[in-house]
This record gives sequence, C-alpha cells and structure tokens, in this order.
Amino acid sequence: MSPVFPMLTVLSMFYYMCLRRRARTATRGEMNSRRAIESNTRALPINVEIVQYAKEVLDFSSHYGSENSMSYTMWNLAGIPNVYPSSGDFTQTAVFRTYGTWWDRCPSARLPFKRTPPTFCSQDYVELAFEEPVYPTAVHILETYHPGAVVRILACSANPYSQNPPAEVNFPTNLIRLEVNSSLLDYYTELDAVVLHGVKERPVLSLKTSMIDMNDIDEDEDEEKYGCGMDTLNKQFSIVTLREWPTNGYFDKLPYELIQLILSHLTVPDLCRLAQTCKLLYQHCCDPLQYIHLSLQPYWARINDTSLEYLQSRCTLIQWLNLSWTGNRGAISVSGFSRFLKVCGSELVRLELSCGHFLNETCLEVITEMCPNLQELNLSSCDKIPPQAFNHIAKVGSLKRLILYRTKVEQTALLSILNFCSELQHLSLGSCVMIEDYDLIASMMGAKCKKLRSLDLWRCKNITESGIAELASGCQLLEELDLGWCPTLQSSTGCFTNLARKLPNLQKLFLTANRSVCDTDIEELAANCTRLRQLDILGTRMVSPASLRKLLESCKDLSLLDVSFCSQIDNRVVLELNANFPNVFIKKSFTQ
Repeated sequence: MSPVFPMLTVLSMFYYMCLRRRARTATRGEMNSRRAIESNTRALPINVEIVQYAKEVLDFSSHYGSENSMSYTMWNLAGIPNVYPSSGDFTQTAVFRTYGTWWDRCPSARLPFKRTPPTFCSQDYVELAFEEPVYPTAVHILETYHPGAVVRILACSANPYSQNPPAEVNFPTNLIRLEVNSSLLDYYTELDAVVLHGVKERPVLSLKTSMIDMNDIDEDEDEEKYGCGMDTLNKQFSIVTLREWPTNGYFDKLPYELIQLILSHLTVPDLCRLAQTCKLLYQHCCDPLQYIHLSLQPYWARINDTSLEYLQSRCTLIQWLNLSWTGNRGAISVSGFSRFLKVCGSELVRLELSCGHFLNETCLEVITEMCPNLQELNLSSCDKIPPQAFNHIAKVGSLKRLILYRTKVEQTALLSILNFCSELQHLSLGSCVMIEDYDLIASMMGAKCKKLRSLDLWRCKNITESGIAELASGCQLLEELDLGWCPTLQSSTGCFTNLARKLPNLQKLFLTANRSVCDTDIEELAANCTRLRQLDILGTRMVSPASLRKLLESCKDLSLLDVSFCSQIDNRVVLELNANFPNVFIKKSFTQ
C-alpha cells in the first residue's frame, strides 16, 4: 500500500491560518513548550498538546545552497530556530533556488504542460520528519525573509521511522510536506524552522471534521460526491462497461475533431469523469490524441504502477510526459515504469522526471532504448541514480535539453554525453558536485556543443579562466550563462571581459557572489552584450554607480539587475537608478 498525502483537517488549517500569524511574534520559549489544552468546552479529559520542531529533512526539490555546506540549504529546517525572531537575509535559513518570474522569462524557460489544473501552482517542496506522530492541531512556519511562498501543507500517513503501514484514514502523522510557489515574491523566501503542534489521542472534534483531500485543491468541491477524485482515478481508467443511453444528445451531430478540441481543455480527472457518461464520450476520452501532452505531477501522491498500467492504452502517441515528484516510497516500481515506457515511449520527445527517487540504472537504460526520439530529459534532483547510470544518456543523440541539477553524474559519463549529444541546446549542471575538472568539461562543450544556448554551472567548484575561454570560443550562440557561486573565477584573469566580447547574444548572465567583478567587466557588457535582460552581480565590492549607469543606458531590454550586498551601491544610488530606469527591477539587499 503506497502512502498518501491527505491534507490536514479543516480544523487544523483553521489553526494554521490563525496561529501562523502569532508565530511571527511569539517568543522561543512559547514555541518550545508542551502545554495542556481542552478538546472543547465540555468536561473531557485533558489532552496534552505536543509541540515539536522538525527532526530531519527527508527530501526537497531544490535549494540555494551548496551540497557540501549548510548555508542557505534545506537542512537548516531541522531543529530549533537559528534566526527567529530576527528577520532579514541570513545564511542559517532554508532557501529555494528561484524566486519571481525571471526564470520563466529566460532562454532556458520551458513551455508549460497543457491540462495542468489552474489551482496546482506548487513549484518546490520540502518534506520534514518529526519525532512523534500526532494528530495535528497547528503548523507554525517561521519565515524570516520575504514570507508568503507556502501554498500547500500536506500530512503523510507513512511514518518515516516505522515499517508499519497506516491503519486508518484519519491518522496521526510525523511527516509534513510544504509546497511553495515563489513566483510572486520580489526575492528569495527564507524559512527558519517548522513547528508541528498536535495531540497523541484523536481529538473529539476531528471525528466531526471531514478530511480535505489534496485533490480538492485541484478539482471541484463536489468531487467526492461524484466519485471523481484521484482515489477513483485508477478505477475510472479501466471502465469498460457503460450504461445504455438512448441517444448521445447533440454530440452525435458535432464533428469528431470539434469534440476532441472541446475535451482538450479538461484535466485528466475530468476526462475520467466524462468517460462514464456515454459510449460516444467514452470513445473520445480514451482517444490517444487526448494524451499527446500529459502531466501527472499535480497528482503525484496518487500515481502508482496501477495508474501507469491503465494509462498505457491511452498513451501510445504521447509526446510530452511529466512524472516529476511521482513514484516515491515505492509507489512506482522499476518494472512498472519500464513496462509503461516500452508501450508508450516510442513517440516521446519530452520526459520530465524531477525528484523521481525510484529511478535507477535500469530506468535510464530503458529510457535510452525505448525513447529514440527523445529531445528533452529532466532528471533534476534525482539524487538516487548511481553515477555509472548516466553513461546510458549518451545513447540519445537527439537530446536538445538535459537537466542534471543536483545529480551524481560523474566526469566520465558527462564527457561521453557531450561527445555524442552534439544537438544539445540547453544544459544544466548546477550543484553537480562529483565532477572533478570543469575546465575539461567546458573544453568538450566548446568542441562538441556548438548549438548550446543556455548553460547552468551554478556552484561549479573548479572552473577557471581556461575553461571559460574554451567555452566562449566554441559556444558563441550562448544566450544564458549561470556562473553563480563559482569561487575559482577571478576578474583579474580577464575571463569576464572575454565572455562579454565572445558572447554578444547573452540575455542572462549570473555572476552571483563573485566579489571580483569590477567596472571593466560591466563596461564590456554594456559595449558588447546590448541584448542583456538579466544580470546578477550580487556581492561584488568593485562595481561603481557610474558603470551601472552605462550598462542601463546601453542595454535597453534589461529587466533584472541584482546588486544586493554590493558595497558601492547604496540605497540612494538604487533610488536614483530606479527613477531614471523605471522598467528595470533593481534588487538591493543590505548586510545585517
């Protein structure tokens, strides 16, 4: 039985909304106590409320920090607060990789999947384990910088410290998942700690309170009434008998293509619901043309081997498939995934598998054998795949996009991929800590990947000016380059000047936390990279207001300029630049 993630009860969510505000003003002493509360006003035994901080961070989709550090990483969410009740930008907090809409407006941005429910807006997640399972009464999230990103709180029925499966629906939990969307924030959100309040015995009120299923967020309020939730999705996939209806109404008079167009706007659960109405619509809802693009990420908690098995007959023509976040904790097996791809992989062009911890070497081998037309592969944060498994990717010579962020890909495998996948246009190697010589990797890119348009080398630990020179000479179509937190690059070597002169098509350049970036580099960008839209020079001490004015005057399309912690750029300068260049979002954060 695979674990499910029902939402907290209505009562719990009420407490959450009320007490979360209180959490921002409460003292640590109040937060680190156990106190007795009454379940209601009637004469009932006292039920002790347990207040506990997260014991362990089990899983997450991304973080700003390094894999070999604690600064700005999700691991900071374990234990008591490090910063709270203070607020501001602190390295001891948990920070996700992105914010705002800037990542959706750069050359590497991907097209969204059709049929994604409009209410599913989660972009990142983190899962936290607590010591004792409780019936939740409240969840406190201590946000210390740019709050408001949390969009969902889920409670899991599985106990990370026990092998026993859950025995009931209304269950105690010690596994909480936060899902966030930072797209509306002006900067990175920072979380300090998460506090779970709950009682050991089931509260009386909870017996009268219905559960909020996670799919109630995605579907109509009447979903349970009509049996259309993801709990019944597998059954609906397999329906073969329908009630006899005398007519199909006016649908018989509509062209087949028009009905298909109408149904293309429905979500997957809606298609399953509609398939039960009549034989005509059942035929349309099962047509493989309705499943050319299929995203199962919104339903990640309910997708398992059975779901994939029932979808096989409908997905024989599928081209885009999103299985991100699905299959963990045994929900999808290697054999189940392999069977699905053997039937449905021949036409696949795009495959999203972010945070798919069920993936192993066998899965990658099946992908390369069964998906000959694959052009886009996302393995972001698939950190359970063994290093040697990535060699199989080199067999997919048609790849144009490869995302290996936070994976264990090694240098030998990556060199093989670059050698045989010469069509690559977008490559993400952010936080790939097992690569020993990034100069050699950059040299291979310059020699083999002439079509490269975007490259993410975020927190690359050892690239030097030599590698940058090879890259800039060979990959002159580059429009996006992320060299944030690359400590071995120094402006004095001329590496940034060389980039500006060799890459005139640059639209996005991140030099985050490189303290050596200077006026000469900014002036070269102004002179050569006039199409620049996004520039991050956070942390430099060497850039003056005069060079920024030249940049803003030259780069008319510039929309994002991050000068946080740039010592020469004070608040007065930012206000002046904002007044003169109102179309540019100029971000300035100050040291504590």
